[in-house]
Amino acid sequence: MNKNIPNRGFTLIEVMIVLVILGILATLVVPNIMGKPDEARKIAAKHDIGTIGQALDFYRLDNQSYPTTDQGLQALVAKPAAPPAPANWKTGGYMTNGNLPKDPWGNDFKYINPGVKNPNGFDLFTLGADGAPGGEGNDADIGNWDK
Repeated sequence: MNKNIPNRGFTLIEVMIVLVILGILATLVVPNIMGKPDEARKIAAKHDIGTIGQALDFYRLDNQSYPTTDQGLQALVAKPAAPPAPANWKTGGYMTNGNLPKDPWGNDFKYINPGVKNPNGFDLFTLGADGAPGGEGNDADIGNWDK
């Protein structure tokens, strides 16, 4: 070993200072992150509603009308057998991956045509965390009427 090269490394004090700094950062950051999963689910639900809404618009462009409530969102992934039969249904469907996403809470999205909240269009929504109509906070319904 060459005596002209000093030992390179961290002292115990330097390591302890780094650990204290990391502890302080964790104390400040973790509480802010812990409340975000619910907000992330709401954002994901709005994004999925937008994506499904675009697929419904493409369906309408090809077939001159949106699927009926009875045909439902399944009309985006499989050609409806129930009338009115779509004349120009796109082979492979209207969803990119060939299936309908679930809402962030694992439930099916709801679809009504004509809509109650959008009488000149359709209502596309999720019932939120509780899976029941209405509610507040995480249990609130999120739909295409929320802009």
